[in-house]
Amino acid sequence: MRQAGQVVARMIAAITRAVEPGMTTQDLNDVAVQELSKHDAKPAFLGYLGFPATICTSVNEEIVHGIPGSRVLKEGDLVKCDVGAIVDGLHGDAAVTLPVGKVSDEALKLIEATRESLNEAIAQVRAGARLGDIGEAVQKYAEGRGYGVVREYVGHGIGRRLHEEPQVPNYGVAGRGQMLRAGMAIAIEPMLNVGTWRTRTLEDGWTVVTADGRLSAHFEHTMAVGEDGAEVMTRLRE
Repeated sequence: MRQAGQVVARMIAAITRAVEPGMTTQDLNDVAVQELSKHDAKPAFLGYLGFPATICTSVNEEIVHGIPGSRVLKEGDLVKCDVGAIVDGLHGDAAVTLPVGKVSDEALKLIEATRESLNEAIAQVRAGARLGDIGEAVQKYAEGRGYGVVREYVGHGIGRRLHEEPQVPNYGVAGRGQMLRAGMAIAIEPMLNVGTWRTRTLEDGWTVVTADGRLSAHFEHTMAVGEDGAEVMTRLRE
């Protein structure tokens, strides 16, 4: 899984370097495919439950599961890229929210809050902690800054399958829920909205958007649970 995680990290790094106004979301998918081809890895998303692309690209009010295509990115957009890879049958999964050119202060604050809510959650991960510790950390940080925490889509266990038990909500009560054990692998992925936490799905059957049309951001890492903390496997190592 460490190898799969590093492939995912390199795919995200390549996308981050490439993103700019005038690109299409398909261009970002192509960048990811090119990076994936450099490694002995397979795409985790392509064909998963019928998904038609290598990565998910979700723009502005789109939260998650957006399908890459002909949409042209404009100055001021936010694009969320969710990326997965498989190496030797084991999965890595991570997501990042990227500004396209110069974006609004509102967008920058949302990006920072979502990234930091993930860091707050990761800080809770260790053997003996409970899922509620993770959820409360995200919820307390996000709602304390006025953001809505998406509830319908959550983190998950990961390993030989992309989505395994347990589910890892981004809300909850500390001290409750399943206990984490050393050696477990989980993906934590807070999705924060400027407005309501409620969502709806577009007619393509995949793209999830905010119910009120306001901005959303998404960050994710895959990690292994250790006795004293988390080993974040999708964080790029030099």
